[in-house]
Amino acid sequence: MKIYLDGKYVDEADAKVSVFDHGLLYGDGVFEGIRLYNGNIFRLEEHLERLEYSAKAIMLQMPLNRKELSEVTCETCRQNGLKDGYIRLVITRGVGDLGLAPWLCAKPSIFVIASKISLYPQEHYDNGLAIVTVPTRRINPAALPATVKSLNYLNNILGKIEAKQFGALEAIMLNDQGYVAECTADNIFIVHKGAIITPAASQGALKGVTRGTIFDIAQELGLPLREADMTRYDVWVADECFLTGSGAEVIPVTKLDGRVIGTGKPGPITQQILASFRRRVLVEGTRI
Repeated sequence: MKIYLDGKYVDEADAKVSVFDHGLLYGDGVFEGIRLYNGNIFRLEEHLERLEYSAKAIMLQMPLNRKELSEVTCETCRQNGLKDGYIRLVITRGVGDLGLAPWLCAKPSIFVIASKISLYPQEHYDNGLAIVTVPTRRINPAALPATVKSLNYLNNILGKIEAKQFGALEAIMLNDQGYVAECTADNIFIVHKGAIITPAASQGALKGVTRGTIFDIAQELGLPLREADMTRYDVWVADECFLTGSGAEVIPVTKLDGRVIGTGKPGPITQQILASFRRRVLVEGTRI
């Protein structure tokens, strides 16, 4: 595997960062997870824009401009002969000392990994996921906005560990007010009486690129969609539920906390959205 690292395409074994990199020491950096479908990088421009916004929010100087980032991302895929896969684009604060001060880091570091990913077995796309609510709460947006896609994912990781302890592959995380924020790695949507509902970013939800695609699909299909405060009760009594993310794509949920959602099978609106999403991924993006 070839990995882009600070201006060079290097073998996997040679793709190394310093132990003094603040991305490693403090989670000081930003990243994007991006999908490649049949030679088409899905919504690459939207991902690069979000990466730039995340970097700006933490006052991290981008080492490459938008055009350059696009080219190295595409070239990393070409170097690995990939047509379908998952891309991880990471920018760290760079090498510094053992103090917190980011201004002592001489320059940021960037690397791009293009490989394969499979988050959930196919059976869960066919039959739906059974998920749980975990005790770990989502970080308050006033402390660290979820819209900043930073390298510090410990909060999500703790939620993922708890999900596994409860025998689930994914879990809902509540905010400090008890409202649904998102899942450990995915955004969440419910369908209730024909309307699609999802938590707002102000409740701790990441403004996911796939999440944004669902807004476009809903408009295309003439389906009402709104952001709203959501409790576990709202999910329990929903007609349908599904999760979205670059890795997960669109996956139905048929059970939460032991309670069957709707009919216990992927619902018709979820299936409509999934079909539309699969059409879009082949045409909306950047050809490598």
